[in-house]
Amino acid sequence: MLHLVLFQPEIPQNTGNIARTAAALGWPLHLIRPLGFRLSDPRLKRAGLDYWPHVDLRLHDTWEAFWQSLPPGARVWAFSARGDTCLYGVSFQPGDYLLFGPETRGLPPEVLTLFPGVYIPMPGPVRSLNLAVAVGVAAYEAYRQLRVAL
Repeated sequence: MLHLVLFQPEIPQNTGNIARTAAALGWPLHLIRPLGFRLSDPRLKRAGLDYWPHVDLRLHDTWEAFWQSLPPGARVWAFSARGDTCLYGVSFQPGDYLLFGPETRGLPPEVLTLFPGVYIPMPGPVRSLNLAVAVGVAAYEAYRQLRVAL
């Protein structure tokens, strides 16, 4: 099991889609406040469809609260277009946390300096992927690695 972590997500539809991915994999989804929407937002609920009962949703009021919730020795991978390590060069392990920043600004520098930065290769002319797509790509690469290792 791994953990999906969204730092201050802004778009409810992206978060709803990511919740579906978390439910599909059976992984917890951590949301770090402030959120750019209410948890009662119909767009969030619609994107997650009827899978919400299967989402292990963990809310953290602040970055510090999330930080304090990490178990000793936890490995956190900070996904960013400014990362130094390609997604396909990371060897994921059970218990890892995959951390993603908000849609409009990504992870702040003070967070990026704490963890290894991972980027998803984009050989085309775009600067970044949609957050839900990026989480899906990273999550299923981690899942693939862990399934092969079993």
